[in-house]
Amino acid sequence: MRESTRINDRYGLPISTGSPVAAQRYVEGVDLLLSQNFGPEEKFREAVEADEGFALAHAALAATLMLRVMVPEAKESVERAAWLTGGITAREQRHVEAIRLYVNGEGPKSLAVIREQLAEYPRDCVMMTLCNRLLILGCSGAGVANYPQELFAIMKSVESDYGDDWAFLGRYSFAHHETGQLEEARRFAERSLELRSDNAVASHSEAHVFFETGDHPGGADFLDKWIVGYDSRASFYVHLSWHSALFQLALGHYERALSLYESSIRPSVVEKSPISLADSASLMWRLQMYGGSRPPAPWQEVGAQAVPAAEQPGPAFRDAHAALAFAASGDEESLSRMIDGLRDLADKGNMVAGEVTLPLARGIGAFAEGNYAETVRLIEPIFPQLTRLGGSHAQREVFEDTLLEAYLKSEQFDKAEDLLRARLKRRSSVRDTFWLGRARVGNGQMDAAGENLQDAAQGWSDADSGSPEISSLNHLAQRVN
Repeated sequence: MRESTRINDRYGLPISTGSPVAAQRYVEGVDLLLSQNFGPEEKFREAVEADEGFALAHAALAATLMLRVMVPEAKESVERAAWLTGGITAREQRHVEAIRLYVNGEGPKSLAVIREQLAEYPRDCVMMTLCNRLLILGCSGAGVANYPQELFAIMKSVESDYGDDWAFLGRYSFAHHETGQLEEARRFAERSLELRSDNAVASHSEAHVFFETGDHPGGADFLDKWIVGYDSRASFYVHLSWHSALFQLALGHYERALSLYESSIRPSVVEKSPISLADSASLMWRLQMYGGSRPPAPWQEVGAQAVPAAEQPGPAFRDAHAALAFAASGDEESLSRMIDGLRDLADKGNMVAGEVTLPLARGIGAFAEGNYAETVRLIEPIFPQLTRLGGSHAQREVFEDTLLEAYLKSEQFDKAEDLLRARLKRRSSVRDTFWLGRARVGNGQMDAAGENLQDAAQGWSDADSGSPEISSLNHLAQRVN
Protein backbone atom coordinates (compact mmCIF):
# COMPACT_ATOMS: atom_id res chain seq x y z
CA MET A 1 0.00 0.00 0.00
CA ARG A 2 1.32 3.45 -0.91
CA GLU A 3 2.17 5.37 2.24
CA SER A 4 -0.28 8.19 2.76
CA THR A 5 -2.17 10.05 5.40
CA ARG A 6 -5.78 9.06 5.91
CA ILE A 7 -7.60 11.45 3.57
CA ASN A 8 -11.15 10.95 2.37
CA ASP A 9 -12.98 12.50 -0.55
CA ARG A 10 -16.29 14.33 -0.15
CA TYR A 11 -18.16 11.01 -0.18
CA GLY A 12 -16.12 9.50 2.64
CA LEU A 13 -13.98 7.25 0.42
CA PRO A 14 -10.23 7.04 1.20
CA ILE A 15 -7.90 8.43 -1.46
CA SER A 16 -4.24 7.48 -1.60
CA THR A 17 -2.20 10.65 -1.39
CA GLY A 18 0.08 12.00 1.29
CA SER A 19 -0.59 15.58 0.23
CA PRO A 20 -3.52 17.45 1.78
CA VAL A 21 -3.15 20.03 -1.00
CA ALA A 22 -3.42 17.33 -3.69
CA ALA A 23 -6.47 15.85 -1.97
CA GLN A 24 -8.15 19.25 -1.71
CA ARG A 25 -7.51 20.09 -5.38
CA TYR A 26 -8.82 16.68 -6.39
CA VAL A 27 -12.04 17.14 -4.41
CA GLU A 28 -12.51 20.62 -5.89
CA GLY A 29 -11.90 19.25 -9.38
CA VAL A 30 -14.38 16.41 -8.90
CA ASP A 31 -17.09 18.86 -7.83
CA LEU A 32 -16.43 21.01 -10.90
CA LEU A 33 -16.60 17.88 -13.05
CA LEU A 34 -19.82 16.68 -11.41
CA SER A 35 -21.46 20.08 -11.88
CA GLN A 36 -20.18 20.53 -15.46
CA ASN A 37 -18.48 23.77 -14.56
CA PHE A 38 -15.30 25.24 -16.00
CA GLY A 39 -11.96 24.36 -14.39
CA PRO A 40 -11.74 20.67 -13.37
CA GLU A 41 -8.77 20.09 -15.67
CA GLU A 42 -6.79 22.83 -13.95
CA LYS A 43 -7.63 21.45 -10.49
CA PHE A 44 -6.55 17.93 -11.43
CA ARG A 45 -3.30 19.25 -12.87
CA GLU A 46 -2.68 21.12 -9.61
CA ALA A 47 -3.36 17.89 -7.70
CA VAL A 48 -0.79 16.08 -9.83
CA GLU A 49 1.73 18.88 -9.29
CA ALA A 50 1.25 18.53 -5.53
CA ASP A 51 1.61 14.72 -5.71
CA GLU A 52 2.93 13.25 -8.95
CA GLY A 53 2.12 9.76 -7.68
CA PHE A 54 -1.60 10.48 -7.11
CA ALA A 55 -3.23 7.89 -9.41
CA LEU A 56 -6.83 9.11 -9.00
CA ALA A 57 -5.87 12.64 -10.04
CA HIS A 58 -4.23 11.35 -13.22
CA ALA A 59 -7.33 9.25 -13.96
CA ALA A 60 -9.70 12.15 -13.30
CA LEU A 61 -7.63 14.33 -15.61
CA ALA A 62 -7.96 11.65 -18.31
CA ALA A 63 -11.74 11.55 -17.90
CA THR A 64 -11.90 15.34 -18.15
CA LEU A 65 -9.75 15.39 -21.28
CA MET A 66 -12.11 12.85 -22.85
CA LEU A 67 -14.98 15.30 -22.37
CA ARG A 68 -13.03 17.62 -24.65
CA VAL A 69 -12.27 14.74 -27.03
CA MET A 70 -8.54 15.13 -26.40
CA VAL A 71 -8.01 11.40 -26.79
CA PRO A 72 -4.19 11.14 -27.09
CA GLU A 73 -3.73 13.35 -24.02
CA ALA A 74 -6.38 11.37 -22.11
CA LYS A 75 -4.64 8.10 -22.95
CA GLU A 76 -1.33 9.46 -21.71
CA SER A 77 -2.87 10.52 -18.40
CA VAL A 78 -4.75 7.29 -17.81
CA GLU A 79 -1.73 5.15 -18.61
CA ARG A 80 0.20 7.14 -16.02
CA ALA A 81 -2.62 6.49 -13.55
CA ALA A 82 -2.58 2.76 -14.34
CA TRP A 83 1.19 2.64 -13.80
CA LEU A 84 0.70 4.12 -10.32
CA THR A 85 -1.95 1.66 -9.09
CA GLY A 86 0.45 -0.79 -7.46
CA GLY A 87 0.20 0.66 -3.98
CA ILE A 88 -3.36 1.95 -3.79
CA THR A 89 -6.62 0.46 -2.58
CA ALA A 90 -8.60 -2.09 -4.56
CA ARG A 91 -11.40 0.46 -4.87
CA GLU A 92 -9.07 2.99 -6.48
CA GLN A 93 -7.54 0.35 -8.74
CA ARG A 94 -10.94 -0.58 -10.15
CA HIS A 95 -11.83 3.12 -10.45
CA VAL A 96 -8.73 3.71 -12.59
CA GLU A 97 -9.40 0.59 -14.66
CA ALA A 98 -12.92 1.74 -15.52
CA ILE A 99 -11.57 5.07 -16.76
CA ARG A 100 -8.74 3.34 -18.66
CA LEU A 101 -11.24 1.17 -20.53
CA TYR A 102 -13.46 4.17 -21.27
CA VAL A 103 -10.57 6.24 -22.61
CA ASN A 104 -9.45 3.37 -24.83
CA GLY A 105 -12.86 3.01 -26.44
CA GLU A 106 -13.96 -0.14 -24.61
CA GLY A 107 -17.27 1.19 -23.36
CA PRO A 108 -19.05 -2.11 -22.63
CA LYS A 109 -16.08 -3.41 -20.62
CA SER A 110 -15.85 -0.12 -18.74
CA LEU A 111 -19.55 -0.29 -17.94
CA ALA A 112 -19.15 -3.83 -16.57
CA VAL A 113 -16.35 -2.67 -14.26
CA ILE A 114 -18.43 0.33 -13.17
CA ARG A 115 -21.33 -1.96 -12.26
CA GLU A 116 -19.01 -3.97 -10.01
CA GLN A 117 -17.67 -0.80 -8.46
CA LEU A 118 -21.07 0.72 -7.73
CA ALA A 119 -22.30 -2.56 -6.23
CA GLU A 120 -19.47 -2.43 -3.69
CA TYR A 121 -18.87 1.34 -3.49
CA PRO A 122 -22.10 3.07 -4.50
CA ARG A 123 -20.78 6.46 -3.33
CA ASP A 124 -18.00 6.46 -5.92
CA CYS A 125 -19.71 9.39 -7.60
CA VAL A 126 -17.23 9.73 -10.46
CA MET A 127 -18.12 6.15 -11.44
CA MET A 128 -21.81 6.95 -11.21
CA THR A 129 -21.26 9.92 -13.53
CA LEU A 130 -19.17 7.90 -15.97
CA CYS A 131 -21.87 5.20 -16.01
CA ASN A 132 -24.40 7.89 -16.88
CA ARG A 133 -22.24 9.16 -19.72
CA LEU A 134 -21.57 5.74 -21.22
CA LEU A 135 -25.25 4.86 -21.31
CA ILE A 136 -26.26 8.23 -22.73
CA LEU A 137 -23.69 7.83 -25.50
CA GLY A 138 -24.92 4.36 -26.39
CA CYS A 139 -22.03 2.81 -24.43
CA SER A 140 -19.52 4.33 -26.87
CA GLY A 141 -21.17 2.83 -29.90
CA ALA A 142 -22.21 -0.61 -28.65
CA GLY A 143 -25.83 0.41 -28.14
CA VAL A 144 -27.95 -0.32 -25.07
CA ALA A 145 -31.22 -1.96 -26.03
CA ASN A 146 -33.20 -0.94 -22.95
CA TYR A 147 -31.80 2.55 -22.42
CA PRO A 148 -33.02 4.73 -20.65
CA GLN A 149 -34.66 2.17 -18.37
CA GLU A 150 -31.27 0.66 -17.60
CA LEU A 151 -29.89 4.05 -16.61
CA PHE A 152 -32.84 4.63 -14.30
CA ALA A 153 -32.45 1.19 -12.68
CA ILE A 154 -28.77 1.81 -11.92
CA MET A 155 -29.46 5.24 -10.47
CA LYS A 156 -32.35 3.89 -8.42
CA SER A 157 -30.12 1.18 -6.96
CA VAL A 158 -27.80 3.73 -5.34
CA GLU A 159 -30.40 6.35 -4.36
CA SER A 160 -30.36 5.50 -0.65
CA ASP A 161 -26.57 5.84 -0.53
CA TYR A 162 -26.59 9.47 -1.67
CA GLY A 163 -29.59 10.99 0.03
CA ASP A 164 -29.78 14.76 -0.35
CA ASP A 165 -26.61 15.11 -2.44
CA TRP A 166 -26.69 17.82 -5.12
CA ALA A 167 -24.55 15.91 -7.63
CA PHE A 168 -26.61 12.74 -7.44
CA LEU A 169 -29.94 14.57 -7.55
CA GLY A 170 -29.00 16.34 -10.78
CA ARG A 171 -28.15 13.03 -12.49
CA TYR A 172 -31.16 11.29 -10.95
CA SER A 173 -33.42 13.98 -12.38
CA PHE A 174 -32.16 13.17 -15.88
CA ALA A 175 -32.95 9.47 -15.45
CA HIS A 176 -36.48 10.41 -14.39
CA HIS A 177 -37.43 12.73 -17.25
CA GLU A 178 -36.02 10.31 -19.82
CA THR A 179 -38.38 7.64 -18.45
CA GLY A 180 -41.37 9.98 -18.43
CA GLN A 181 -41.41 10.77 -14.70
CA LEU A 182 -41.53 14.52 -15.16
CA GLU A 183 -42.84 15.71 -11.78
CA GLU A 184 -40.15 13.77 -9.93
CA ALA A 185 -37.52 14.98 -12.39
CA ARG A 186 -38.42 18.59 -11.71
CA ARG A 187 -38.43 18.03 -7.94
CA PHE A 188 -34.95 16.49 -7.98
CA ALA A 189 -33.52 19.16 -10.32
CA GLU A 190 -34.92 22.01 -8.24
CA ARG A 191 -33.60 20.50 -5.01
CA SER A 192 -30.17 20.04 -6.60
CA LEU A 193 -30.14 23.70 -7.64
CA GLU A 194 -31.15 24.73 -4.12
CA LEU A 195 -28.10 22.90 -2.79
CA ARG A 196 -25.74 24.11 -5.53
CA SER A 197 -27.14 26.82 -7.77
CA ASP A 198 -24.36 26.56 -10.37
CA ASN A 199 -24.96 22.85 -11.03
CA ALA A 200 -25.28 22.78 -14.82
CA VAL A 201 -26.37 19.13 -14.73
CA ALA A 202 -29.46 20.08 -12.73
CA SER A 203 -30.23 23.14 -14.86
CA HIS A 204 -29.92 20.88 -17.90
CA SER A 205 -32.47 18.47 -16.45
CA GLU A 206 -34.78 21.34 -15.58
CA ALA A 207 -34.58 22.47 -19.22
CA HIS A 208 -35.54 18.96 -20.32
CA VAL A 209 -38.61 19.01 -18.09
CA PHE A 210 -39.73 22.29 -19.66
CA PHE A 211 -39.19 20.72 -23.08
CA GLU A 212 -41.05 17.50 -22.30
CA THR A 213 -44.02 19.38 -20.82
CA GLY A 214 -44.24 21.71 -23.83
CA ASP A 215 -43.60 24.82 -21.70
CA HIS A 216 -41.28 26.52 -24.16
CA PRO A 217 -41.78 30.08 -22.82
CA GLY A 218 -41.00 28.84 -19.31
CA GLY A 219 -37.93 26.96 -20.53
CA ALA A 220 -36.60 29.95 -22.44
CA ASP A 221 -37.10 32.22 -19.43
CA PHE A 222 -35.47 29.73 -17.04
CA LEU A 223 -32.34 29.22 -19.14
CA ASP A 224 -31.99 32.90 -20.07
CA LYS A 225 -31.81 33.77 -16.37
CA TRP A 226 -29.72 30.80 -15.20
CA ILE A 227 -27.03 30.93 -17.87
CA VAL A 228 -26.08 34.55 -17.08
CA GLY A 229 -23.82 33.39 -14.24
CA TYR A 230 -22.43 30.35 -16.07
CA ASP A 231 -18.88 30.43 -17.41
CA SER A 232 -19.01 30.37 -21.21
CA ARG A 233 -15.73 28.41 -21.22
CA ALA A 234 -17.45 25.41 -19.61
CA SER A 235 -17.93 22.42 -21.89
CA PHE A 236 -21.69 22.39 -21.25
CA TYR A 237 -22.23 26.00 -22.30
CA VAL A 238 -22.72 25.07 -25.96
CA HIS A 239 -25.28 22.39 -25.13
CA LEU A 240 -27.31 24.62 -22.82
CA SER A 241 -27.27 27.30 -25.53
CA TRP A 242 -28.62 24.64 -27.89
CA HIS A 243 -31.50 24.03 -25.48
CA SER A 244 -32.21 27.77 -25.43
CA ALA A 245 -32.23 27.80 -29.23
CA LEU A 246 -34.71 24.89 -29.29
CA PHE A 247 -37.08 26.83 -27.05
CA GLN A 248 -36.82 29.83 -29.37
CA LEU A 249 -37.49 27.66 -32.43
CA ALA A 250 -40.53 26.17 -30.73
CA LEU A 251 -41.81 29.71 -30.19
CA GLY A 252 -41.26 30.56 -33.86
CA HIS A 253 -38.35 32.89 -33.06
CA TYR A 254 -35.99 32.00 -35.89
CA GLU A 255 -33.82 35.08 -35.54
CA ARG A 256 -33.23 34.50 -31.83
CA ALA A 257 -32.39 30.85 -32.46
CA LEU A 258 -29.97 31.80 -35.22
CA SER A 259 -28.43 34.47 -32.99
CA LEU A 260 -27.76 31.84 -30.32
CA TYR A 261 -26.22 29.60 -32.97
CA GLU A 262 -23.97 32.41 -34.19
CA SER A 263 -22.80 33.45 -30.71
CA SER A 264 -22.63 30.21 -28.74
CA ILE A 265 -22.94 27.08 -30.92
CA ARG A 266 -21.41 27.72 -34.35
CA PRO A 267 -18.17 25.70 -34.71
CA SER A 268 -16.18 28.70 -35.94
CA VAL A 269 -16.92 30.74 -32.81
CA VAL A 270 -16.69 28.13 -30.04
CA GLU A 271 -13.88 25.77 -29.14
CA LYS A 272 -13.70 23.26 -31.99
CA SER A 273 -14.65 19.85 -30.69
CA PRO A 274 -16.44 16.85 -32.15
CA ILE A 275 -18.44 16.67 -28.92
CA SER A 276 -20.55 19.70 -29.96
CA LEU A 277 -21.39 18.14 -33.32
CA ALA A 278 -24.81 16.99 -32.11
CA ASP A 279 -25.72 20.54 -31.09
CA SER A 280 -24.60 22.31 -34.26
CA ALA A 281 -25.78 19.64 -36.71
CA SER A 282 -29.23 19.09 -35.23
CA LEU A 283 -29.98 22.80 -34.82
CA MET A 284 -28.90 23.61 -38.39
CA TRP A 285 -30.94 20.66 -39.71
CA ARG A 286 -34.00 21.90 -37.83
CA LEU A 287 -33.55 25.46 -39.09
CA GLN A 288 -33.42 24.15 -42.64
CA MET A 289 -36.21 21.60 -42.30
CA TYR A 290 -38.69 23.86 -40.48
CA GLY A 291 -37.97 26.86 -42.70
CA GLY A 292 -37.77 24.97 -45.97
CA SER A 293 -34.60 26.78 -47.05
CA ARG A 294 -30.90 26.66 -46.31
CA PRO A 295 -29.92 28.56 -43.12
CA PRO A 296 -27.53 31.48 -43.62
CA ALA A 297 -24.62 29.91 -41.69
CA PRO A 298 -22.39 27.60 -43.77
CA TRP A 299 -22.94 23.86 -43.37
CA GLN A 300 -19.31 23.13 -44.24
CA GLU A 301 -18.19 24.20 -40.76
CA VAL A 302 -20.46 21.57 -39.25
CA GLY A 303 -19.36 18.98 -41.77
CA ALA A 304 -15.75 19.54 -40.71
CA GLN A 305 -16.72 18.56 -37.15
CA ALA A 306 -18.11 15.29 -38.48
CA VAL A 307 -15.01 14.15 -40.38
CA PRO A 308 -13.93 11.58 -37.73
CA ALA A 309 -17.20 9.69 -38.30
CA ALA A 310 -16.31 9.21 -41.98
CA GLU A 311 -12.79 8.11 -41.11
CA GLN A 312 -13.81 5.64 -38.40
CA PRO A 313 -17.54 5.18 -37.76
CA GLY A 314 -18.68 3.52 -34.55
CA PRO A 315 -20.31 5.64 -31.80
CA ALA A 316 -23.95 5.59 -32.84
CA PHE A 317 -24.97 8.95 -31.37
CA ARG A 318 -22.09 10.77 -33.07
CA ASP A 319 -22.54 8.98 -36.40
CA ALA A 320 -26.26 9.77 -36.56
CA HIS A 321 -25.52 13.49 -36.25
CA ALA A 322 -22.60 13.23 -38.64
CA ALA A 323 -25.08 11.93 -41.21
CA LEU A 324 -27.09 15.15 -40.83
CA ALA A 325 -23.95 17.23 -41.37
CA PHE A 326 -22.73 15.31 -44.42
CA ALA A 327 -26.15 15.10 -46.06
CA ALA A 328 -27.06 18.76 -45.58
CA SER A 329 -23.65 20.07 -46.64
CA GLY A 330 -23.76 17.98 -49.82
CA ASP A 331 -20.69 15.98 -48.82
CA GLU A 332 -21.78 12.79 -50.53
CA GLU A 333 -18.29 11.33 -50.42
CA SER A 334 -18.02 11.52 -46.61
CA LEU A 335 -21.55 10.21 -46.15
CA SER A 336 -20.80 7.29 -48.48
CA ARG A 337 -17.56 6.51 -46.64
CA MET A 338 -19.36 6.50 -43.30
CA ILE A 339 -22.14 4.27 -44.66
CA ASP A 340 -19.55 1.84 -46.03
CA GLY A 341 -17.84 1.81 -42.65
CA LEU A 342 -21.13 1.14 -40.89
CA ARG A 343 -21.74 -1.81 -43.23
CA ASP A 344 -18.34 -3.20 -42.28
CA LEU A 345 -19.15 -2.81 -38.58
CA ALA A 346 -22.47 -4.54 -39.10
CA ASP A 347 -20.76 -7.42 -40.90
CA LYS A 348 -18.42 -7.76 -37.92
CA GLY A 349 -21.34 -8.11 -35.51
CA ASN A 350 -22.02 -4.54 -34.39
CA MET A 351 -25.79 -4.83 -34.09
CA VAL A 352 -26.60 -1.19 -33.44
CA ALA A 353 -24.63 -0.17 -36.55
CA GLY A 354 -26.50 -2.63 -38.74
CA GLU A 355 -29.94 -2.33 -37.17
CA VAL A 356 -30.14 1.39 -36.37
CA THR A 357 -27.33 3.70 -37.48
CA LEU A 358 -26.90 2.39 -41.01
CA PRO A 359 -30.56 2.65 -42.10
CA LEU A 360 -30.88 5.99 -40.30
CA ALA A 361 -27.85 7.43 -42.13
CA ARG A 362 -29.19 6.18 -45.46
CA GLY A 363 -32.62 7.63 -44.68
CA ILE A 364 -31.10 11.00 -43.85
CA GLY A 365 -29.22 10.93 -47.13
CA ALA A 366 -32.44 10.16 -49.00
CA PHE A 367 -34.19 13.07 -47.26
CA ALA A 368 -31.46 15.51 -48.33
CA GLU A 369 -31.91 14.28 -51.91
CA GLY A 370 -35.67 14.90 -51.75
CA ASN A 371 -36.50 11.18 -51.88
CA TYR A 372 -39.02 11.28 -49.06
CA ALA A 373 -40.69 7.92 -49.72
CA GLU A 374 -37.26 6.27 -49.43
CA THR A 375 -36.66 8.16 -46.19
CA VAL A 376 -39.85 6.67 -44.79
CA ARG A 377 -38.94 3.19 -46.00
CA LEU A 378 -35.58 3.33 -44.26
CA ILE A 379 -36.36 5.18 -41.01
CA GLU A 380 -39.90 4.03 -40.20
CA PRO A 381 -38.89 0.43 -39.26
CA ILE A 382 -36.17 1.63 -36.86
CA PHE A 383 -38.24 4.38 -35.25
CA PRO A 384 -38.99 2.29 -32.10
CA GLN A 385 -35.27 1.58 -31.71
CA LEU A 386 -33.92 5.13 -31.81
CA THR A 387 -33.23 5.05 -28.07
CA ARG A 388 -30.34 2.69 -28.87
CA LEU A 389 -28.50 5.70 -30.27
CA GLY A 390 -28.22 7.09 -26.75
CA GLY A 391 -28.69 10.77 -26.01
CA SER A 392 -31.90 12.31 -24.73
CA HIS A 393 -35.39 12.34 -26.19
CA ALA A 394 -34.92 16.03 -27.03
CA GLN A 395 -31.80 15.15 -29.02
CA ARG A 396 -33.34 12.18 -30.83
CA GLU A 397 -36.45 14.17 -31.75
CA VAL A 398 -34.63 15.63 -34.77
CA PHE A 399 -34.78 12.17 -36.36
CA GLU A 400 -38.43 11.80 -35.41
CA ASP A 401 -39.14 15.20 -36.98
CA THR A 402 -37.33 14.11 -40.12
CA LEU A 403 -39.58 11.06 -40.40
CA LEU A 404 -42.64 13.25 -39.84
CA GLU A 405 -41.62 15.72 -42.52
CA ALA A 406 -40.95 12.80 -44.88
CA TYR A 407 -44.47 11.46 -44.17
CA LEU A 408 -45.93 14.85 -45.06
CA LYS A 409 -43.87 15.41 -48.19
CA SER A 410 -44.48 11.87 -49.47
CA GLU A 411 -48.21 12.41 -48.84
CA GLN A 412 -48.47 9.63 -46.25
CA PHE A 413 -50.85 11.80 -44.27
CA ASP A 414 -52.48 9.08 -42.15
CA LYS A 415 -49.12 8.04 -40.75
CA ALA A 416 -48.19 11.66 -40.06
CA GLU A 417 -51.49 12.26 -38.28
CA ASP A 418 -51.12 9.16 -36.11
CA LEU A 419 -47.64 10.17 -34.97
CA LEU A 420 -48.61 13.79 -34.41
CA ARG A 421 -51.66 12.89 -32.35
CA ALA A 422 -49.48 10.67 -30.15
CA ARG A 423 -46.98 13.48 -29.66
CA LEU A 424 -49.63 16.07 -28.88
CA LYS A 425 -51.20 13.71 -26.36
CA ARG A 426 -47.86 13.68 -24.52
CA ARG A 427 -47.22 17.44 -24.59
CA SER A 428 -48.36 20.60 -26.35
CA SER A 429 -46.50 21.94 -29.37
CA VAL A 430 -47.45 24.75 -31.73
CA ARG A 431 -45.37 23.23 -34.53
CA ASP A 432 -46.98 19.81 -34.11
CA THR A 433 -50.40 21.48 -34.19
CA PHE A 434 -49.41 23.21 -37.44
CA TRP A 435 -48.11 19.93 -38.88
CA LEU A 436 -51.33 18.18 -37.86
CA GLY A 437 -53.18 20.85 -39.84
CA ARG A 438 -50.93 20.12 -42.82
CA ALA A 439 -51.70 16.40 -42.57
CA ARG A 440 -55.43 17.01 -42.34
CA VAL A 441 -55.41 19.34 -45.33
CA GLY A 442 -53.71 16.54 -47.24
CA ASN A 443 -56.45 14.16 -46.16
CA GLY A 444 -59.19 16.63 -47.07
CA GLN A 445 -60.29 17.21 -43.45
CA MET A 446 -60.66 20.95 -43.97
CA ASP A 447 -62.73 21.82 -40.90
CA ALA A 448 -60.42 20.02 -38.49
CA ALA A 449 -57.39 21.40 -40.33
CA GLY A 450 -58.77 24.92 -40.04
CA GLU A 451 -59.03 24.57 -36.26
CA ASN A 452 -55.44 23.28 -36.05
CA LEU A 453 -54.11 26.11 -38.19
CA GLN A 454 -56.01 28.71 -36.20
CA ASP A 455 -54.62 27.30 -32.93
CA ALA A 456 -51.12 27.33 -34.41
CA ALA A 457 -51.49 30.94 -35.55
CA GLN A 458 -52.56 31.95 -32.04
CA GLY A 459 -49.69 30.01 -30.49
CA TRP A 460 -47.23 31.76 -32.80
CA SER A 461 -48.78 35.20 -32.42
CA ASP A 462 -45.38 36.77 -31.65
CA ALA A 463 -43.32 34.57 -33.98
CA ASP A 464 -41.04 36.05 -36.64
CA SER A 465 -43.59 37.27 -39.17
CA GLY A 466 -41.26 36.95 -42.12
CA SER A 467 -40.14 33.39 -41.50
CA PRO A 468 -40.85 30.79 -44.21
CA GLU A 469 -42.72 28.65 -41.68
CA ILE A 470 -45.14 31.43 -40.73
CA SER A 471 -45.62 32.25 -44.40
CA SER A 472 -46.47 28.61 -45.06
CA LEU A 473 -48.94 28.60 -42.17
CA ASN A 474 -50.67 31.75 -43.42
CA HIS A 475 -50.84 30.42 -46.97
CA LEU A 476 -52.36 27.13 -45.83
CA ALA A 477 -54.87 28.90 -43.57
CA GLN A 478 -56.02 31.02 -46.52
CA ARG A 479 -56.40 27.89 -48.63
CA VAL A 480 -58.58 26.23 -46.00
CA ASN A 481 -60.75 29.28 -45.56
